[in-house]
Amino acid sequence: MNLPNALTVLRILLIPFFIGFLTYGHYLWALWTILIAGVTDILDGVIARMANQRTKLGAYLDPLADKLLLTASFITLSILHLVPGWVAIVVVSRDLIIVAGTLLLHVTQTPIEVAPTALGKGTTLAQLTYLVLALVLIAFQKDVHQLMPLLALMLTLTVISGLHYVYRGIRAYHPDLV
Repeated sequence: MNLPNALTVLRILLIPFFIGFLTYGHYLWALWTILIAGVTDILDGVIARMANQRTKLGAYLDPLADKLLLTASFITLSILHLVPGWVAIVVVSRDLIIVAGTLLLHVTQTPIEVAPTALGKGTTLAQLTYLVLALVLIAFQKDVHQLMPLLALMLTLTVISGLHYVYRGIRAYHPDLV
């Protein structure tokens, strides 16, 4: 367990606090919590690269932490009717498909690179940006519908990157098909 992995674990441990703050209407606290989680995400990556502390555990744990945070965020916000339910369905479905595909490839002993793609990183950034801006608007009792262009971009990236990961998985399993 090195510092980058500890920061990733901290990000996972912040998720219940984030959900609790949202559930009880403490939107500014929820906003601060997700911002702290974002800072730990940036720091763990920077420290891992600069201090040459990349680990196999970190390669799995970091994207898992992102997926857990994003999944919890979108599900909670949709349950509270702060974002449309179908948005949570799209985001969560993509992540479930990616995780299921990765597990399936692992079970079939198909070698696959676990590293996120640039498109996947862009999608995560768009999702986090949408969440943070939505929380800012919610905290200050503003209309979240102002974010419709960002929502459209985020959902487009979510679907395209999900299809891209499926394509990569199929290509890894059957290199001769594609």
